[in-house]
Amino acid sequence: MVPWPYWWYFALVFSFHVRKRMLERRFTEVDLRAMLEHATGVRADIVAGRFAIETSHEGQRWEVIVEPELDEEDLVVVTAYPVTGEPPPGTRAWR
Repeated sequence: MVPWPYWWYFALVFSFHVRKRMLERRFTEVDLRAMLEHATGVRADIVAGRFAIETSHEGQRWEVIVEPELDEEDLVVVTAYPVTGEPPPGTRAWR
């Protein structure tokens, strides 16, 4: 089992950007919540203070980028996208 960071249990907040991507990439808030519920891994993102959550949706690998807001105890969902190709350099392999 993945040792989730303490901020994993913060309240979810959906950014304007991810709401826009929901329309473009055809997923809903319910889909996004399910992706997070069934996540398989977490790693630091290339942007400082953000994290990439490894998950899947409709049989395909996805990443959900989140940014914990420690003062407010919110977990801001920045974006989500299907994963294609190889993992970024310097990161562990996809599960």
